[in-house]
Formats: sequence, structure tokens, C-alpha cells
Amino acid sequence: MAKRDYYEVLGVSKTASEDEIKSAYRKLARQFHPDLNKDDPKTAEEKFKEISEAYEVLADPEKRKRYDEIGHAGVQEDFGPGGFTWQNFHHTSDLEDIMGSDLFSQFFGGGRGGGFMDFFTQSYGEGEGISQRGRDLEASLAVKLADLVQGTTREIDLVRRDVCEECYGTGAAHGSALDKCNDCRGTGQVRRAVQQGYTRMITISECPTCHGKGKRIFKKCEACDGTGHTKRTRRINLRIPPGIEDGTVLRLSGEGEKGSSGRAGDLYVRVMVESGGPFRREGRDLFSELSIELIQALLGDTVRIPTLSGHALLTIPPGTQPEATLRLRGEGLPPPGGGSRGDYLVVVHVRLPESLNPQQKEAIRNALESGGNKEATPWRTGIFGRKHQ
Repeated sequence: MAKRDYYEVLGVSKTASEDEIKSAYRKLARQFHPDLNKDDPKTAEEKFKEISEAYEVLADPEKRKRYDEIGHAGVQEDFGPGGFTWQNFHHTSDLEDIMGSDLFSQFFGGGRGGGFMDFFTQSYGEGEGISQRGRDLEASLAVKLADLVQGTTREIDLVRRDVCEECYGTGAAHGSALDKCNDCRGTGQVRRAVQQGYTRMITISECPTCHGKGKRIFKKCEACDGTGHTKRTRRINLRIPPGIEDGTVLRLSGEGEKGSSGRAGDLYVRVMVESGGPFRREGRDLFSELSIELIQALLGDTVRIPTLSGHALLTIPPGTQPEATLRLRGEGLPPPGGGSRGDYLVVVHVRLPESLNPQQKEAIRNALESGGNKEATPWRTGIFGRKHQ
């Protein structure tokens, strides 16, 4: 059966705030609490798990962003092959808020113990241990503006924890035996119960002695000092999409450090776009400046200018005014993800001669008088704030 939309599960809109999402979850948690549905606790438990899975995603800004972008596939790696379990739920403090309300206190009174938190912890199962997801890693990478025209592939040398090759992650010296950890009795997890009024709260954490493995080491592996992990340098090929913006963060699933379960975290790479030399970027469009001689502005010309792809010919029409903007279509950048490229806009500066000899002055005067242009035209301001005649 296909999963329902998380927003639909909690009954909120896709623009709901964090407070609105939390309020909706608390309301549904009260409604479907297993202890409050004695007639059909199994259905209530399944419903409670569904709304808790939705809340786990929507209450986390990063998970919510990935879910909004590509749906359930965006958070699949956070839950593992078997889907969401209570091991993936990280908002027990919100459950404590619910447990502390007057509404719930009446259902946990009488000294009977048990209740929802016992249901919550029992969902882990005995002897399964704590399946810890590996730590996420971060890196940064610099690319040139020209690399964003077609996109590019770069190599990253990443130092991360990996499974020790000597002990295969057990932490024990080769050939030495492992025994059940006495502190957690082989479960890999430690439970602590705290009584808060009529409510008994149970917290579960990784066993600090065996680090969630449930096994005790008699002789440590010398290569990893009993941790089961060593630091190794791994070379990763990263594809940089065309047209991305400076500061874009790319996520590589499973390229982080491995956890005690073998399930790795993710790698987040921030892409820094280096300055484009003569180019200034605004979205898909590029801007540059060009200085030309007065005669080129008057009579027109064709000049060769640099572009991100090499060079292109720019036509300067006769009578080009100072600070005019000329456009080369399709010489900009594509939008993120691909598509038609933007334009390349060139602002033209006209270099005026600092001095003229008498013959030059007479030639210019005769040329202007023959064109009938003896009166000066008032300056006016265009839509971009530039003055022109």
C-alpha cells in the first residue's frame, strides 16, 4: 500500500509552521493513544505510528525540505530498508509534554505503571540493540563560473571513519573471543526509568560499554584500539549540476560515516562558485563591460569579446550611445537542473579623445553641420537610470 502524504496524515497544509505541525501532532497523539483506545488498541497503535512517522519528518527542517522536493524517497534513507521504527523517532520531549498534561495524567494514575512510554520502548524488541545511523559529514568545494555551463565532475578526498579491516568492525583482536556485555545483557541498549508523578518515563540509549554491539571485548584490536573503526581517506566523484547558485549544498546519500549498524550517514557538500573574472552574474544572465573608441560608436564595428564558452563576435551598431547595453542571446548560464541559457549583456563605454587638432575639429564640425544636427538635445533619463539623447 502506498504511503499517505505526511501533510495529509497530520491534517496540515504544506505551508504550515512548526508550531502548527506540533499542535496537530499533539492533538492526534491524544486521539490515537493506545491506552485510550481499549476497543481496538492494535489499530490505534498503527495510527499512532503513522502520525509519529509524519511528525518525525515534518518537524525536522532538513527532512521536511527533502520530503517537499522529492517525496517519500527523500527520507527513505533515514528509516532504513524496513521503514520507520520507533528507533527513528527523535521527539520524545514532545511526548513528555503530552504525558504531563492533565488529560493524560488521569489515565496513568493509580500507581499501575505501564502506559504509553512502556509501549513506546517495547516497540524496540528485546535483544535487537540500538541501530545507530552513522554521522553526517560536511565538505566544501570551489568551482569556476565556466564549469556551470555544462556542469562538471570533481573529486573530493574525504577523511571519514570506516570499518576496521583488521577486526571487521568487532573491535576485538583477530582470533579473540567475544562475550555478552554484562552491562546491557547483550541487548546493546541501556534503559533508565524515571518516575514523574503518576507517569513512569523510560529512556533508551546506546550502551556505553559495548557501544550498542551487545558484546564484550576481551582483547582489543590494536589497529582501531577496540573501536571497530579507523580513519581512512576516500576519493569521491561529485557531479556538479549546470547553473547552480553559489552556496548550493549537494547531498550524497550514504557517503557519511558508518554507524554501529553499518548504515552510513550522508555527505553534504557546499559548492562555492569562484568569481567569473570580467563577468558578473545575476541569475541566468551575465554582465560585462566594454570600452570602444568614438569612431566605433559613430560608424559601428564588430569586436571579439570573451565569453564563458570561449569568444564571440559582438556587433556595435552605428550611432551606439555611451553606456548602451548590447545583448548576446544564449551566452549566459542555464537554470539549475538544465534548460535554455540566459543572455550575456555588455555595457558599452565610449572613450572620447582628450584633445583634437584644428583639422580634426574642422572635420567633425563639417560632418555634424552637414547632418543638420546643430542644436543640442536635452539629456533624459532612461528606465535604467542612464542618461541618453
